[in-house]
Amino acid sequence: MSENNQLRDVFDAIADPTRRKLIRLLAEAEEIPLHELTAQFQMGRTAVSKHLTILKEAGLVLDRKVGRETRFRLNASPLREIQDWLAFYSKFWRTNLLRLNQLLEEEEE
Repeated sequence: MSENNQLRDVFDAIADPTRRKLIRLLAEAEEIPLHELTAQFQMGRTAVSKHLTILKEAGLVLDRKVGRETRFRLNASPLREIQDWLAFYSKFWRTNLLRLNQLLEEEEE
């Protein structure tokens, strides 16, 4: 877990397509109430809330009450863990493809 004292692994949290869509929606807006998020899916409010809870446990979503309404916003900083993981493999593939390219060029000569 990271310094955010996350209860859930970020990779686990983004593994589900519904949660990835929620992240996208939250990234596109400053803050969204639950009823507006629910309208974007073919599932009930309870199901969307469960997905949001998983994202909250991973530190990816923050919420606040405004009257009787709960509003959600993205906290993208935990996504840095995924970015760092991908960066390693990006470098790995770049290096190996460069080696393959050099090998193929040597064989052509």
